[in-house]
Amino acid sequence: MHISVPQTLADPTRLRIIEVLRGGERSVNDIVESVDIDQSGVSRHLRLLQEAGFARVRPEGQKRIYSLCPEPFRDLDAWLSQYRQLWEARLDKFGEALARKRAAKTIAPQKKKSSRRKHHDRKIE
Repeated sequence: MHISVPQTLADPTRLRIIEVLRGGERSVNDIVESVDIDQSGVSRHLRLLQEAGFARVRPEGQKRIYSLCPEPFRDLDAWLSQYRQLWEARLDKFGEALARKRAAKTIAPQKKKSSRRKHHDRKIE
């Protein structure tokens, strides 16, 4: 069974496993302790991560040691960068609009104060 990248990463348990593996290679038992689900569940999620290309396994005696594969994360980052450019452009425009609004608010009270002073000065004369 092949699942898509979004489906692979959408599962909270698989995300926790990825976070554990970010720290380096881990045995299944280490992962089980870190994610607090039974070994069969961890093994199932690790198999799905392998099939999707996010994890690899190597034997070490009786143990199976899992680690992350960097390639799908690079691919994901490249795909997201297209949208990141869009978000950054929109956020830049939003930031500019906020700056203009703040500038207008700071100028408006100063104008009111100066007009009040002029009005007050006229009364004194």
